[in-house]
Amino acid sequence: MEITLLSILGLGFVLGIKHAIEPDHVIAVSTIASQSKKLMRSSLAGVFWGIGHTATLFIVGIVLILMKGEIPEKWAMSLEFLVGIMLVYLGVTTILSFKNIYLLKHEHDSEVHKHVHSHGHHSTHEHRNHHKQVSYLKSMFIGLVHGLAGSGAMIVLTMSTVNSAWEAAIYIMIFGAGTVIGMLVFTTIIGIPFVFSAKKFSLNKSLTQVTGVISTVFGIYYMYNLGVTEGLFKLWIQ
Repeated sequence: MEITLLSILGLGFVLGIKHAIEPDHVIAVSTIASQSKKLMRSSLAGVFWGIGHTATLFIVGIVLILMKGEIPEKWAMSLEFLVGIMLVYLGVTTILSFKNIYLLKHEHDSEVHKHVHSHGHHSTHEHRNHHKQVSYLKSMFIGLVHGLAGSGAMIVLTMSTVNSAWEAAIYIMIFGAGTVIGMLVFTTIIGIPFVFSAKKFSLNKSLTQVTGVISTVFGIYYMYNLGVTEGLFKLWIQ
């Protein structure tokens, strides 16, 4: 492999790490990290986001590169707008999540007071495992949406740095590895205050709701900027 290609792939890895910490990415994943009671779960949320993000970029990117096509501006901006909708949804559900957490905590405490034996504890364990799986799938879905929204820019970036489809495939995978590692590090850092405040209900609630408000407000700003400032709404009605 040529030195120049190695340099390009190295740059792709660094750009992947940088890409992972863009505000909309960090805010979206922080809404999931805010509901994690263990640091490992926060870290894995970042990993699953990276997997979803890379999978979408790879599939859409390679198909368009092989077809020598590009995503029309209207569609590219509409996919970006979808990110704004998702941020608002994640923010609102995060703000409302403490009602569900309180109910689950109350149900769990009731089970303990009733001295429910093996079957009851097994059910609680199953519920927790199911919740973990849902959180990871949610993280992957968030990454998938971000991947769709960023696929147009990724194709332009890829084709400006490589000469063939196989080089493009390697570049996107290396870029994806960078985003996975970048998001792994940052979701771990983001998760620390939520994990340490897990047993302090009021503090944890405040931190979680602030995260939800930030996601909601940023999502509204994101949609306004795309729709009004960058002219997406005008493109829709043309």
